[in-house]
Amino acid sequence: MGRKEGPNVVGFFRFLLLLFAAHETMATEERAYRNAYATMLYMGTPRDYEFYVATRVMLRSLTGLGVEADLIVIASLDVPLRWVRVLEQEDGAKVLRVQNLNNPYQDQSNFDRRFKLTLNKLYAWSLVDYDRVVMLDADNLFLQKSDELFQCGQFCAVFINPCIFHTGLFVLQPSMEVFNDMKKELKRGRENPDGADQGFICGYYPDLLDRPMFHPPPNGTKLDGTFRLPLGYQMDATYYYLRLRWSVPCGPNSVITFPGAPWLKPWYWWSWPVLPLGISWHEQRRQTLGYVEEIPAVLIQFATYLGIIVMTRLARPNFSKLCYRRSENHISLIQAGLKVIAVWSIVASYIVPFFIIPHTLHPLPAWTLYLFGSFALCSIAINAFLLPMVPVLVPWFGIFGSLLVMAFPWYSDGVVRALAIFGYAFCAAPFVWIAIVKVMASLQVSLEREAFFPRLGESSPPPGFNKLY
Repeated sequence: MGRKEGPNVVGFFRFLLLLFAAHETMATEERAYRNAYATMLYMGTPRDYEFYVATRVMLRSLTGLGVEADLIVIASLDVPLRWVRVLEQEDGAKVLRVQNLNNPYQDQSNFDRRFKLTLNKLYAWSLVDYDRVVMLDADNLFLQKSDELFQCGQFCAVFINPCIFHTGLFVLQPSMEVFNDMKKELKRGRENPDGADQGFICGYYPDLLDRPMFHPPPNGTKLDGTFRLPLGYQMDATYYYLRLRWSVPCGPNSVITFPGAPWLKPWYWWSWPVLPLGISWHEQRRQTLGYVEEIPAVLIQFATYLGIIVMTRLARPNFSKLCYRRSENHISLIQAGLKVIAVWSIVASYIVPFFIIPHTLHPLPAWTLYLFGSFALCSIAINAFLLPMVPVLVPWFGIFGSLLVMAFPWYSDGVVRALAIFGYAFCAAPFVWIAIVKVMASLQVSLEREAFFPRLGESSPPPGFNKLY
């Protein structure tokens, strides 16, 4: 009997394992979604990494909202495999690797090179495993779950321009027939005013302006046909800057888009407080993705700036011995050269920190690091040329004050905010001018000091010695 019980027990456990596996398979099939949110990612622009970060934040925010749909990234073949793995394993996206579609409009006079590969967006129509796809640009900021969009028809988009719909968000029904027809139209050279996806898709659906507004059926059924989407699904950030609040009456206020200048996208640290909505995007990133990748660069820069402040302060007594002059004939030339060096060193102190801060860092630590870095670099000029500290740092105080004025949260509307910024700049300008005059006067006095340029008879360098280090 004992010999027969062993195999029976083993068989029983095998049956349980098979039953468990079957249950998991059925659960997975039940979780298979018929709809998808999709975006695209390609290489070849100066801002590839920034758009990669923006894509990840948008995917994480959709997951956080509990959307009932798959997340798709249409990635060109040259997207780094490391990025692809992160998108799949950490962000829960399905990555579709595609060959870049040839853009036949590259020779147009008004063609913008940054839109060369945006026609990859047409691959959304090839996602035939799904009933509906919401195609997104990476600069969309979701405020609430918007799964009702999957009830829209074969094509739906928002008119943020009175006559031209925006392709930053649109709903489509995948169809290989439509996809292949679009590729034929590309080869045929269909008219495209901007040479990008915007112009092509607008030309492919020229009658959308005359179509009815989309209202999701309460019973959850999918509509047929083409529809205009309410403006609340693509709230242009520029609308917000006029009143500093959202007041879009038609449809839910669900999605913010940032279609402006590329250097003012919300993920750049300098976008706030210049543009008030920048902090909203960064708060969403802080809650979803975090800033782990930027922390090492921030710590290195902070330590470097701190070292500069300490070293320049300790070396100040020796800076007066930087130069020796060979003869009186050359003193004016040397002074002119040193004036140029001093002025450019001060200017560089305010420019260099701006460009070396990680572009996608949160604005609060980024502006703190910028102010600390510009102060550290200004200390080099202050101590090297024996300049008064306050006049050199007047622009520093001016920048800090402008940040406070722009970040003030209680303006009644955007016009009042703009007038406040203009008023601050008008009042600060005389102080900046006085500081410049004071710095130049102090620089001239410093260069004429015997301590700064000791005479040959009072110093011990070899004859003909001329050094600057």
